Amino acid sequence: MDRHAARVAGVTVPLFSLRSRGSWGIGSITDLVPFAAWIADAGLRLVQLLPLAEGSGASASPYAALSAFGIDPIYIDVDDLPGEAAGTSTGRLDAGEREALATARAAKRVDYTTVGRLKQRVLRAAFEDFYAREAQEQGALGRDYIAFMAAQAPWLDNLALFRALKSAHGGVAWWDWPAPLRERHSEALRRALAEHEREILYIKYLQWVADRQWRAARAALAAQRVELMGDLPFMVDRDSADVWADRDQFRMDMSVGVPADQFDPEGQDWGMPPYHWETMRKDGFTWLRRRCAYAGRLYDRFRIDHLVGFYRTYMRPFDRRRDARGRLVPGGFSPAREPAQLAHGEEVLRAMIGGAASEGAQLIAEDLGCIPDFVPPSLARLGVPGYKVLIWEKEGDDFIDPRAYPTLSVACFGTHDTDPVAAWWEGLDAAERRAAGALLGARPEATPADFTPAVHRALCERIMGARSELVLLLIQDVLGDHARINTPGTLGDHNWTYRLPATIEGLAEDAGISRLLAMIRATAAAGGRA
Repeated sequence: MDRHAARVAGVTVPLFSLRSRGSWGIGSITDLVPFAAWIADAGLRLVQLLPLAEGSGASASPYAALSAFGIDPIYIDVDDLPGEAAGTSTGRLDAGEREALATARAAKRVDYTTVGRLKQRVLRAAFEDFYAREAQEQGALGRDYIAFMAAQAPWLDNLALFRALKSAHGGVAWWDWPAPLRERHSEALRRALAEHEREILYIKYLQWVADRQWRAARAALAAQRVELMGDLPFMVDRDSADVWADRDQFRMDMSVGVPADQFDPEGQDWGMPPYHWETMRKDGFTWLRRRCAYAGRLYDRFRIDHLVGFYRTYMRPFDRRRDARGRLVPGGFSPAREPAQLAHGEEVLRAMIGGAASEGAQLIAEDLGCIPDFVPPSLARLGVPGYKVLIWEKEGDDFIDPRAYPTLSVACFGTHDTDPVAAWWEGLDAAERRAAGALLGARPEATPADFTPAVHRALCERIMGARSELVLLLIQDVLGDHARINTPGTLGDHNWTYRLPATIEGLAEDAGISRLLAMIRATAAAGGRA
């Protein structure tokens, strides 16, 4: 905790949302460096990202991944490859591909299919050149590649083999593979390693390149005194390398979800297998510790998504999740009773804290939603900050002043799952707007319905003045943008495809945006965060 004791203000932005003049229609790892320099001028000293692992393919959601480890190769800067001349990547594309790239670069939203296809075209060609060159020369890059594969073998070997087999079987889920591979028979795995050796080396090459770029970017941010904060999804997808390789760590007979509430009368079912806590406890939560240590290798801090699930996991039988009418059946919590939930949650979190601390990282709890009363005091005992979301923090009809939030907390207007503050303000009804105006010290008749510059500044002053150690603004909150990152409970291209309204270079050159950043810097300084 001492390492992060200072009052800090940061910004939440998905890596896929970043855009620079050189990026390929999606944010790249190297874009973090100019972005951090740009926001540091506004007094913002932390960048929070959403999960980075490769998605399952079922959707663009970063919360359903093929693995709990690794970085999605789509974030690799293909103009910054080891041993390659900078800026030569487009030379590997034909005329049609260059036209598709230009369209993706100009698009308002991320086109994952096009961007992924074009980057894979360049990356595979670069790997073949690298493989041929390093196999002959065995130079410094080749030695570094080999060292990376050895050091990261506990997760990298499983991910690479899983990814190669998934491609070889047309992308079908691992439970539809031939039984010897599905059940990981040693002879079948040995043959698969030999048969798919080149593809496995390619997948490992991608992770090596991503890791090199990540470490360089993180070092550059540290030199600018800007922290990196990540996001640890509660679960991994059922069709993932982790579930396939470490099946004993998961309950394959059950499915994770949440119970019914006022928003979801049936509750929710996520289809993911819950952790097999009894098995994990026997080996000291080794897999979970390793997962948190890996996150700590990437980040200074990281958020634990769906924190309450580590105290009590809501689950239903996987094969009997719905009744004859197609409605979700009621599930139950594991553990079932509060004393056991408290003891279990603290045991699990201590293991996770230990894993993160082994790499010098700190945990932050996403303790939103229906949270039992015993959880906040438990987090306080463990020294783990929870969230205080201004739009939800109320006493009756009145908003709680952020200056009353606990020091051990994260203050924000909202998260990636909510409206940005501008859209929230303009969607308030008359009574809520009066309450919000009272929070800002405005007379009811002087509280405008529009999100004016004065309202923007007053809200930022209030949140920056929170007692909380950390304040997080969505990038949309900084820019006054109304666009959402994600709308829970909906499907479509409006989710997980948000891009900055201009390149980082363009934003830095925009006089109006510069005035916004000056306002953010002033409010951060007034709140003791600059």
